[in-house]
This record gives sequence, structure tokens and C-alpha cells, in this order.
Amino acid sequence: MSAHNYSQPTILLVHGAWHGAWCWDKLVPELKARGWAVATVDLPSASAEAGQPAGMYDDARVIRQKLAAIPGPVAVVAHSYGGIPATEAAADADNVSRLIYLAAFQLEEGDSLGNQSGGALPVGDTGTLPPNAEHREYFYNGVTDEDAAWAADRLVAQSIKSFSEPLTATSWKNVESRYIACELDNALPLAFQQGMAARSGKTYQLPSGHSAFLSMPSELAETIALAILD
Repeated sequence: MSAHNYSQPTILLVHGAWHGAWCWDKLVPELKARGWAVATVDLPSASAEAGQPAGMYDDARVIRQKLAAIPGPVAVVAHSYGGIPATEAAADADNVSRLIYLAAFQLEEGDSLGNQSGGALPVGDTGTLPPNAEHREYFYNGVTDEDAAWAADRLVAQSIKSFSEPLTATSWKNVESRYIACELDNALPLAFQQGMAARSGKTYQLPSGHSAFLSMPSELAETIALAILD
């Protein structure tokens, strides 16, 4: 084996509901330009097949497989819903050196997105939810019209099961965690983020909406680097 220096972690980016690894397209070059190795993952609960929707545990399994394939330490950056399967998956991985929650659900064991968001989850034959029709306001405030349209065109259905399956492990209790709060977030209000961020060792704030990776990728890259090194 070659003698690589794995002291600097690889950054694994985990997207949120209705999205895919494509959402990191502006952030990845910013991180690489700063010398970071970057990996991404596509969660199967997004673009779920009608009738056979994948759930949160399926997402965690895919993240686990990706972690196992990365040599050396990994800093996991999870956005929004992605914080839940990332929390689940990191409990079984011995190479996660840092968990970074980006406007993400940092929950306790037994919690799910459904029981944290309030209200009953819809039921239907397809087992999936379409993206919020008000995605411009909720997901992409502060994002240019061009980038918001580009992203909206790529949104897919999300499985209802992914929102109802509860955490069976809380890896942030054993792995150093950081929280990056988005101050102008219309999807996860700042006060709600701050409540979860109290579980992290340190919190950073960005003056952005829910999708800082599209609205301020350079500033987000700098903040992720801080969150890993600090």
C-alpha cells in the first residue's frame, strides 16, 4: 500500500430530502480548491420508487457503505434530513472523526423527522411525498433565480418511510459534532436549529437560507473547514 497521509479527513457530503448529490455542485469545487478530498452519496429515499420506497435505514446503510470505502478519517457534513441517517450510520463506523450538521436534524435516539416536525405524516398509495410547491421560498431563498430554477428542476419525490423511521443510535454522543446554522432559513427556523445545535460542541452561523451550498458556497466551505479544524 502507498504511504498516504490520512491525517486530514475526507469530507463526505450527505444531502437532504428531495435532493441528490447534485446539490453540492457549487460547494465541491470550493472545498477541493482548499485542499480537501470530497466524497458524496445519493440517498435512496429520494427518487423513491412508488410501491417500494426506501427508508431512513436504507439511507444509513448507503452512507455506511460509503464510509467503509473511504480510507482514513472522514468528516461527515449532513444537510437537513440527511442529519438523521448520517447520525444513524456514523454509530457503526470507526473512521468518522467529526459530524457536522448543516441546518440539519441532530436528534435523540427514538426521534424521527416526523415526530420532530409536528403534524401527522400523509399516507398514500405511492408512499412518497412530492417536493414542497413553495420550494423557492422554503429551500432557495437567497439563491439566484438561475440556480433556484436549476435546483428545482432536479427535485424528486421523497419516501414517507424515511420521515417515520426513528433513530436507533446517536453517534454525536461519541463523535465530536459541530452545527452550522442558517440564520435566514425558512425550512428550519433558526430557533429550531439552535435547539438542536445545543447538542453540538460548537455552533457557527451563516446569513443564508436553507441552501447555503447554493447561495454562499465559498463562505460555507470556509465554515466547514473551521468546523473540522476547530
